[in-house]
Amino acid sequence: MERRRSRRITVNLKAERISCTENCSVFIENLSKSGISMITVAKNKNHYVPGSEIDLELELSNGETISLNCNVKWAYENSPDDLSNNVGLEIVDPPKDYVEFINALR
Repeated sequence: MERRRSRRITVNLKAERISCTENCSVFIENLSKSGISMITVAKNKNHYVPGSEIDLELELSNGETISLNCNVKWAYENSPDDLSNNVGLEIVDPPKDYVEFINALR
């Protein structure tokens, strides 16, 4: 059984990867106080390499955005017929507004 530091919350949110070359939109599947699981477009040039750092602008359902600095923990490609990839992120020093957002979802 997998153990996580924080309980995951299933969501359906959009985010934008900052400082990418093209097709920077991603979709957030689930999140916690310390991590994010997201879906990306499979055929883009913005590789997600474990150990690398990325910045995201998380788009909340009320229209507000939260800036997050993250480390890529894992990334894998789905089958060739699938149009998406999955990426796991660790949030570096989650900002106060993000923590408040997570607490409100519980």
